Amino acid sequence: MNRSKLNWLLAALAAITLTSCSGNEEQTMAKPEPVHFESGDECHVCGMVISNFPGPKGEAITEKEQHVRKFCSTKDMFAWMLQPENENRDHTLYVHDMTQTEWEHPDDTALIDARDAFFVVGSDRSGAMGPTLASFATEEAAHGFMMEHGGEVLKYSSITMEHLNTGMAKHGMDGMDGMDH
Repeated sequence: MNRSKLNWLLAALAAITLTSCSGNEEQTMAKPEPVHFESGDECHVCGMVISNFPGPKGEAITEKEQHVRKFCSTKDMFAWMLQPENENRDHTLYVHDMTQTEWEHPDDTALIDARDAFFVVGSDRSGAMGPTLASFATEEAAHGFMMEHGGEVLKYSSITMEHLNTGMAKHGMDGMDGMDH
């Protein structure tokens, strides 16, 4: 094969490879829409019925299989997500923006991308089984909540397993008090 034919073949192969790669990038970049919580949905971590509890909820959708895992609290979502086998997998995560919905019965129209959210850790507000992480679309809203309910404002990427344990000793199972479910 002469040199010009070989160069042409390599250039064509490179063009095909680049075209197919860019098409795949566009496919994986399109994230799935949030899924509404239904009355019988159970938490992927603890198995409790999600709608029986106050506070923000979470969900994880595996981008490749579009498998949805729902959580009764943002705390359970983080507990699952921070497990070594889940940390590096491609998931789209949603949580409730608590400035757009009420604490007792979060509305699914207020679901936002968890990776873009701000969280208040260690507040006096409880979700399923006690302390939870209050989620907000803006840092300003999270700070306003923190001023009223205590805690610390963190970005998604800053939350660790240690933050999930914050307040457990302080609150114990206090979050269960007064729940009429």
